[in-house]
Amino acid sequence: MAPISRAIDLNADLGEGVGDDTAMLTLVTSANISCGFHAGTPVLLRQTCRDAVAAGVRIGAQVSYPDLAGFGRRFMDLEHDDLVADLLYQVGALRALAASVGGTVDYLKPHGALYNTVVHHTGQALAVVEVASSSGLPLMCLPGSEAARLAHDAGLTVISEAFADRGYTADGRLVPRTQPGALLTDPEEVAERVLILAETGRIHAVDGTAIDVVADSVCLHGDTPGAVEHARRVRAALAHAGVAVRSR
Repeated sequence: MAPISRAIDLNADLGEGVGDDTAMLTLVTSANISCGFHAGTPVLLRQTCRDAVAAGVRIGAQVSYPDLAGFGRRFMDLEHDDLVADLLYQVGALRALAASVGGTVDYLKPHGALYNTVVHHTGQALAVVEVASSSGLPLMCLPGSEAARLAHDAGLTVISEAFADRGYTADGRLVPRTQPGALLTDPEEVAERVLILAETGRIHAVDGTAIDVVADSVCLHGDTPGAVEHARRVRAALAHAGVAVRSR
């Protein structure tokens, strides 16, 4: 079957002080760079931006709850204005760091618990969309989410995202990390998932259900065990199928 798209973007969460960012930047086309609220120091984030610019990789601001202790993976019931201010602060900081090394921030992506929360939480999704809009940035998020719906309504560019290494529920959401099947660790399984997605527009949930997924970009988590090998296998599988890897 011919691929639905002859090109796909690969993104990874970087600047978190875990994993091999240098190697990942040779394999992905978009870098979701931490903004310091869940991980990363200013020195590390600036260096990650510098490395992304040198590699020709698009930079995105990966914004988070203020949760260094929990790596941004704990829900926080923040007031709207507090969340907006936190997110604007992070975007501004990363923009300054990127500009200092000749780069730009080209999109916004929530991290961790915030990413999962704006799938269904209208209030927090509104805050994320407000920040993306006022910052003039496209929003990378899960298709079918509240964030995606509100961003479309606001006239924003939405970058629909799929996950190479995370388990899906039958309704198209991500399996919580505390539950079985949340993480894929077999490089062949990860590569096969991305190839099937490119060829059919589908991902199989943990219960075997085939889910229709519209994906402009596919995420490979930089902190997943074996992340670099996952990315290499994905690139090889896509190349063999004639699918180009490039940012949108």
